[in-house]
Amino acid sequence: MPRQPPTERRVLALDLGERRIGVALSDVYGSLANPLTTIAATPRPQAIRAIGKIIADYQVVELVVGLPLTLRGEIGPQAQTVKSFAGEIASALNVPVHFFDERLSSAAADQMMRELGIKPDKRKQHIDQIAASIILQDYLDSTRGA
Repeated sequence: MPRQPPTERRVLALDLGERRIGVALSDVYGSLANPLTTIAATPRPQAIRAIGKIIADYQVVELVVGLPLTLRGEIGPQAQTVKSFAGEIASALNVPVHFFDERLSSAAADQMMRELGIKPDKRKQHIDQIAASIILQDYLDSTRGA
């Protein structure tokens, strides 16, 4: 029996911070995550427009937002803020949003860049989009075949 070609499924991930939003994009089949960009988190309407442009340009079908749970796995004040902002994005852009545990993604991104020998000033410029790509890859891996 011939194998079915993979289904196209472009997914965007956001690492929502107070100042910056890390953005990562999957390949067209929703298999591999790649860092894309970092955008300013404020003003929110401008950030939402920038996210909307990326969604339109890349024909994104779903959005993954990193949820900063506490180390005990609970929703704290920071996670509530992220959920509120993600709700604004979902309403404005009419795109399905999935939350995914982002605990330690920024630490993992920083460690990865250290191991690659990236200087501290450059790490700061890229940490949010690298963290978003870690969140996205973890999400894609967890939903593969589901």
